[in-house]
Amino acid sequence: MQTEKTAQVAKGFIRPQKISKWAHIASELKRNKHYYILISPYMTIFFLFTVIPVVFSLVLSLFYFNMLEFPRFVGWQNYSRLLLNDDVFMIALKNTLLFAVITGPVSYIACFLFAWIINELSPKVRAFMTLVFYAPSISGNVFFIWLIVFSGDSYGYLNGFLMKTGIILEPIQWLLDEKYILPIVMLVQLWLSLGTSFLAFIAGLQTIDRTLIEAGSVDGIRNRWQELWFITLPSMRPQLMFGAVMQITGSFAVADISIALAGFPSVNYAAHTIVTHLMDFGSIRFEMGYASAIATVLFGIMLGTNMLTQKMLRKIGE
Repeated sequence: MQTEKTAQVAKGFIRPQKISKWAHIASELKRNKHYYILISPYMTIFFLFTVIPVVFSLVLSLFYFNMLEFPRFVGWQNYSRLLLNDDVFMIALKNTLLFAVITGPVSYIACFLFAWIINELSPKVRAFMTLVFYAPSISGNVFFIWLIVFSGDSYGYLNGFLMKTGIILEPIQWLLDEKYILPIVMLVQLWLSLGTSFLAFIAGLQTIDRTLIEAGSVDGIRNRWQELWFITLPSMRPQLMFGAVMQITGSFAVADISIALAGFPSVNYAAHTIVTHLMDFGSIRFEMGYASAIATVLFGIMLGTNMLTQKMLRKIGE
């Protein structure tokens, strides 16, 4: 009798009794308790070390706090100081936006193109080339290599080559001249950008259903570019979204490369970024409220850029 009533409810003949919202949530939690138990360790760590610090930083940005005195509420004073009176932050903001506009899209497109080309190779060659392209992002002494290349004496690889060929007569101080510092840091960032996003694209290309390509050829797709736009890219939306988030985060969070190559601070703040500015006030001057305001502005910029990127990626294949 109960089974028959359940079938009638499912078919719409009998309207089920209205269940409260909390009772429905409780039943869902009970039904899926195994999944929640499995993800609980990660969610606990995520909330403790990501969500709570972000919320705490947002609140702390409204206070003056120097790690010695009790926090003092100052309202929007940190933000007005940051946006109206901090000239170095304006330089850092300009450098960071240049990084994001140039290295972000270029590295994103390069990651996909290299992944697309390598995916066409045989499995053994594909595995080897994947390792070759991914290796720079996990190399520990990568900055040491570039310091040798751009060394300011005649023993630097670039200076030695240019002097040997007669292009220059004396060594150029590549990492001490503000004209060259930012382009060099961008170059190294692009070289290091073939990392997690590259692997995600390789994995996404491997999971594309080949029958879609065969059906597309029947429906009128005549070349690889049409296949790329109408089949490959729409089938890889999750990987494309993940890669976009990683590349945007990497382009806005540049700090280690700048510090390793140009010093901290760099000459005339030529390679100063928002993150290095944050490190300056947070870990050297210990103005934690002001540093939190810098982090909040950076968070807002990255969030807005990610939302814009998601909206653009939804149009792929339309």
